[in-house]
Amino acid sequence: MLGRPADQRKALLRALTTELIRNGRITTTKVRAKAVRSEAEKMITLAKDGSLSARRQAMGYIYDKQLVHALFEQAPERYGAREGGYTRILRTVSRRGDNADMAIIELT
Repeated sequence: MLGRPADQRKALLRALTTELIRNGRITTTKVRAKAVRSEAEKMITLAKDGSLSARRQAMGYIYDKQLVHALFEQAPERYGAREGGYTRILRTVSRRGDNADMAIIELT
């Protein structure tokens, strides 16, 4: 998946997930956006749970400690009534250099 060794792939997904949660929206390739979607949804589900165990799992995945605290404070209010579908992927124009399908992934 994503044409990278496992350690590089995991680091890429961690970095993209961290940036998505920090900024609320990122532009990336369509394939990467689909891969990041499941990771971001897992982190938001952990934040909705709010337990110490869930917080430690999120701390082990997301790079920024303050971002985890902010996520755990905001997620129950923002996503409390929702059972999933916290992200949206919007297709954009293809990338100029290699014609890769680009997409915007955002938190809803």
